[in-house]
Amino acid sequence: MKSIVLRYGPIAMLCFSGQIFADDRDGMTVYKTECASCHDSNTPRTPPFSMLRELKTNRIVSALETGTMRIIGTFNLTGPERVAVSEFITGKPYDLKWDDSGTNFCESAPWPKSDPFAAPHWNGWGNGLANTRFQSAAHANLTVTEVPKLKLKWAFAFPGETFVESQPTVVGGRLFIGSPNGTVYALDAKTGCTHWRFKAEAPVKAPVSVGYLKNGKYALFFGDQSGRVYSLDAANGTLRWMDIGDDHPSARVTGGVQLYNGKLYVPMASWEEVLAMAEDYTCCVFRGSVIAYDSDSGKRLWKQFTIEQTPGPIGEDTNGKVMHGPSGAGVWSAVTIDPKRKLIYIGTGDNYSNPTSDTSDSIMALDLDSGEITWVYQGLTGDAWNVGCMLKEQVNCPKNAGPDEDMGASPILATLPDGSNVLIGAQKSGFAHALDPDAKGAPKWKKKLAKGGVQGGLQWGQATDGKVLYASRSDVRWLSEDGALADDIALDPNAGGGLLAVDLTSGEILWEAPPVSCKDRTRCSPAQGAAVTAMPSVVFSGSQSGEMRAFDALTGKEIWRVDTVRDFDTVNGAKGRGGSIDQAGAVVVDGMVYFNSGYSKFGANPGNVLLSFGLPSP
Repeated sequence: MKSIVLRYGPIAMLCFSGQIFADDRDGMTVYKTECASCHDSNTPRTPPFSMLRELKTNRIVSALETGTMRIIGTFNLTGPERVAVSEFITGKPYDLKWDDSGTNFCESAPWPKSDPFAAPHWNGWGNGLANTRFQSAAHANLTVTEVPKLKLKWAFAFPGETFVESQPTVVGGRLFIGSPNGTVYALDAKTGCTHWRFKAEAPVKAPVSVGYLKNGKYALFFGDQSGRVYSLDAANGTLRWMDIGDDHPSARVTGGVQLYNGKLYVPMASWEEVLAMAEDYTCCVFRGSVIAYDSDSGKRLWKQFTIEQTPGPIGEDTNGKVMHGPSGAGVWSAVTIDPKRKLIYIGTGDNYSNPTSDTSDSIMALDLDSGEITWVYQGLTGDAWNVGCMLKEQVNCPKNAGPDEDMGASPILATLPDGSNVLIGAQKSGFAHALDPDAKGAPKWKKKLAKGGVQGGLQWGQATDGKVLYASRSDVRWLSEDGALADDIALDPNAGGGLLAVDLTSGEILWEAPPVSCKDRTRCSPAQGAAVTAMPSVVFSGSQSGEMRAFDALTGKEIWRVDTVRDFDTVNGAKGRGGSIDQAGAVVVDGMVYFNSGYSKFGANPGNVLLSFGLPSP
């Protein structure tokens, strides 16, 4: 077998083996030589063959060409081989007409001439620079007494998908959302009809943000799973500019971008810690970063790595193989902007290899104008880990490997009742960290809120109203003896979940709402890894059971629940079905509640719909 060497700066990375100059191979051969070492390895980060088989053939081809598996598909496979292995996996032929949706274009609705931010809106991941995930009463246009009356208004299906990750943004009466095949949609927020579509170069997991330009127009900004950064005209979806934020082949943007004072701030992460499980991969050289752009022109202003030292050969793994480092500390979530202190706050992930850095699993403060690192609070030291550590062979596993306890959620900058500020960091270990932004991140309190694990702990995001922190537990577990993801994966239906209210000043737990019961559901977990959303007197939290629930913010009493694991008639005519709810949280705007349903990863229920709920017509 041959291997591929990718050049990244001064370091050569040896990727997956493959006979790239031989005659085209059949699908079974390609799978055994290029795919099986990862997808048959029983690790939680790579879906097994049985899950891949649920996908559309075209979806796998797309993943090999421009998606998460583009390194394999581009460097190791020919075009016919990409099709052959996709057909082998799914057992279905490749069909160029795989999109079963209609256009359902809106008849007429021009982009508003007035300021779209004067009307109710939710912009980006955390609904503001501080990432509080809180919606005001005026913009929610919904009350605690009305929430129990919410009914389905419309459903939109993402054709052929088995999961939906991008959180909706609602501005100017339009809903903007990305998709696993790279299409960014602009929908009418009230009806779900389509204003326009744009096709990015790779899947779009991160939420879209809307911003004002110097010429008086408005633009969209987002990143994709190939590390590209985009700006589109908000009115019609035409491309304004695009930049490759990081040329590492595994770079990706998973967190929302932030706009402030004419600058765009982009977090950069990667999936190199997954690639490291391949025996022929030389681990690891990616470093997380934040990039600043001029939002009008797309000119790059600066790039700050989370690890300032350039990676190089540093020693051996547990099997005596040479490794590179330091690496990792990716920025998985949206950055937080602090105009008062002229700082940017980010959460970082683990190191992929040794030596470990003092910036992994951390909350970092960067200078808003230069990107210079101002201070660091580290939640866990010595956490070098990659997916190879989950294999029996310990491929590319660092010596003295850590537990993979990313500070994965967006930092929350909150104003306490006394007028002072607190910065909240949430970690996969299950700890919430309350920091003092006026004392270089000195801890105010630290509280264990969840058990922690591969999928958290505290996972995608929390919410606050300034007095209380609302945090949901993930704590996913599996029934297999070693907790790994086997081909006959089964989620533990009795582990995980729960919603907590924590006093933001003291860290005291005020109340706890219990998780859902899976009962006789299949592929069910009560885990609540999806981001939490709050509005006055109400908190929304979804679970992998496929249920979205609303709670009384004062008592924790459940006041509304909807089960989404079913088929849906969709406004775009594509086949739609709900499934597990994870990652993105609910978005509340102008009397409507929007959220995704469908998450086939880690053994959960597949689905492909965006759902919209509102009050019944009078």
